[in-house]
Amino acid sequence: MIIKRLHHAAFRCRDARKTVDFYVDVLGLKFSHAMGEDHVPSTGEYSPHIHIFLEMEDGSCIAFFELPKDKGNMKDLEMPEWVQHFAFMVESVDVLLAEKERLEGLGIDVLGPINHDDFILSIYFFDPSGHRLELTTNTCEKDRNKVFENEAYDVLDLWSETHDWSQREKIFGGKTGYERS
Repeated sequence: MIIKRLHHAAFRCRDARKTVDFYVDVLGLKFSHAMGEDHVPSTGEYSPHIHIFLEMEDGSCIAFFELPKDKGNMKDLEMPEWVQHFAFMVESVDVLLAEKERLEGLGIDVLGPINHDDFILSIYFFDPSGHRLELTTNTCEKDRNKVFENEAYDVLDLWSETHDWSQREKIFGGKTGYERS
């Protein structure tokens, strides 16, 4: 596989300093790089900005742009709020539950834990710019991951064919998603 890992995913932020403080102080990421420009290097457009990078244990980053002179929202306001989010992997269910308690102790509203298909367990909250964040951990055994991998195209084919989960018995005998055991 040519792709080795995620380098970064980039979002817009309201305030670079508050964003750095949140991701460093609350989530424990490393503030690893910042660069500022008056013009966008790839397009040449005038757009004064700072681009900040916050690094995770594996070296991948979440990055942000503060764009004080540009129009636009932090995120797509017409899309359902739950769709656009960034998910961070934690080591275990115990760590996930401890983080929920710690975040709530900091006054952060946390949703969950939510069981997703007996695949992952997740909690959700928002950063200072209103971006939805997820902390998640794997909850299935390796042999179960192989089952999920083997059926992934079947699930996609069903969706492509019907766009209607009421037809799921075609593949799963009436059970799919959160109902699957």
